[in-house]
Formats: sequence, C-alpha cells, structure tokens
Amino acid sequence: MGIIKVENIRVFANHGCLKEETAIGSDYRVDIEVKADLKKSSKTDELDDTVDYVFLNKVVREEMAKPSKLLETVAQRILDRVFKDSSIITKATVAVSKINPPIGGDVEMVTIKMNQKRKK
Repeated sequence: MGIIKVENIRVFANHGCLKEETAIGSDYRVDIEVKADLKKSSKTDELDDTVDYVFLNKVVREEMAKPSKLLETVAQRILDRVFKDSSIITKATVAVSKINPPIGGDVEMVTIKMNQKRKK
C-alpha cells in the first residue's frame, strides 16, 4: 500500500447556506489523500499503474465548481468521484476548508474532513 496526497488545493467557489455566500463566493482549501497499491507503478514506472495527482486535482476542481449549501456535500461528491474513476484507490480522505468564514468572529477557516473505504 501507498499514500498519495495533494495538499492545499486553492479554489474559489460559491458554497454556503447564506444567499450572499453563493452570490459572492469565497476562498477554499482542499486536501485529499488516497491509499492505493503502488507496488506495480513503482516497478513499471508507468502513469497508468498509479493514481495520477493531476486527476485528483481535476476532480477536486470540478466538484468544487458545483455550488452546494454544505461542505459535507462537496466532500462526499469528491469521494464518490475518486472511487468511481480510479479502481486502484482503496481508501480516501478529503478535507474541505472555507477560508475566513462569515461566522461573526476572527476565524481563519472552518474545515470538514471525511474519509471512505472502497466498498467490496
């Protein structure tokens, strides 16, 4: 087994329960970590035998572009996509952070973190 991480993916998106949040948008940070068997790719040196981090970044950007009220919804969409589109991923963890959230205080960010294992 091995781990591939793509950290601090910075995205501007329109998520939130408040009308202003979806109209104005805000900055987000997404971190994704996947577990997969990397033995084959370590021997073949072929991109097709691993989880391409360009693919992970693309999934995050595409799913973040779809407005949602809750960060949990966005995180679940990202998890669903990585399992659907990559058969070698066995476990994935995604953290979605809203930078400078409108919650009436000096808060740098709020984060939700979800993980999922491949269903057998």
